[in-house]
Amino acid sequence: MDSAQKYETCVAALKDYVQNAGFSDVLIGLSGGIDSSLVAVMCADAFGASRVHGVLLPGPYSTDHSITDAQDLAANLGVRTETISISEPYQAFASVLAQACGGELAGLASENTQARCRMVCLMALSNAHGWMLVNTGNKSEAMMGYSTLYGDTAGAFAPLGGLYKTDVYALSEWRNAQAVCSGEIPPIPQHVLVKPPSAELAPGQQDERSMGIEYAELDEILLAHFERGESPEHIAACGHDLALVNDVLRRVRSYEFKRSLEPPYPVAPFYEL
Repeated sequence: MDSAQKYETCVAALKDYVQNAGFSDVLIGLSGGIDSSLVAVMCADAFGASRVHGVLLPGPYSTDHSITDAQDLAANLGVRTETISISEPYQAFASVLAQACGGELAGLASENTQARCRMVCLMALSNAHGWMLVNTGNKSEAMMGYSTLYGDTAGAFAPLGGLYKTDVYALSEWRNAQAVCSGEIPPIPQHVLVKPPSAELAPGQQDERSMGIEYAELDEILLAHFERGESPEHIAACGHDLALVNDVLRRVRSYEFKRSLEPPYPVAPFYEL
């Protein structure tokens, strides 16, 4: 499939899923990152901006640009937003859990607690207003277990769940180009397309640094093995370190338990042999 077909497939699947479940409106957490930006555009295309509700959830390590990028995206789409800080509830959890966690809530426990604070806020709004929460995860991160159970894995449907991270960028570029061709404002701010991806759960955190591999190389390995059935040795012969390839595949196997709890996503032949 080319970018147009992938995009249209994801939007159609999202629209069908939400309507079949009996919802009219959708809810999405807007982080200012590429994934939530593309999902927000898909939601607006599927349902119209008035039925899409965006929520900014800044935390203790959020950058100013994550907020302004999310606001710019929402303005371009005509989507109204709410801003709910998770700093206060996170600090309450950190205080309550400090002793039980060895003196302080730190490291992975701290990062995942922030993600789960965001989930609690989003689900409260979903329940209060009857809006379906849409997930913003992609296939690359699901394969690597780079997500928080009961945090950013929340949501009833994941329109990007069948797409690798590099395709998220490709579809974002394609959708912006379509807007330009139509004489419209490109919906996704340029800064979102060029800044290093980050969950912003720790000072200076960057996703590729945390995973130990760049998305471009990761997706090449994942596509080669899981979409084309190539062996680790063959993948290594094509220019990748064999130890790295084996480590990626080991990590994918080890995170099957997380993927079993990911929301459903479009099932389509995105990557044909």
